[in-house]
Amino acid sequence: MRMSELVFEVTQEADGGYTAEALGESIFTEADTWEQLRANVKEAVVAFYFDKTTPAPLRINRPASVNDFI
Repeated sequence: MRMSELVFEVTQEADGGYTAEALGESIFTEADTWEQLRANVKEAVVAFYFDKTTPAPLRINRPASVNDFI
């Protein structure tokens, strides 16, 4: 059965970088910027599902920061 959506929980680290972990799958990646993280998530999903159909769509939830509320 195909997943309807693959969701990543994103955490912003103290050094400003990001980590992303898939909910329900063993996929984890990290990056220094949000743009790099998005690319790394796509690459990690392709690598994880190299012999299977990848779920679609991907959802990457960007964490709220203090600046988002100012």
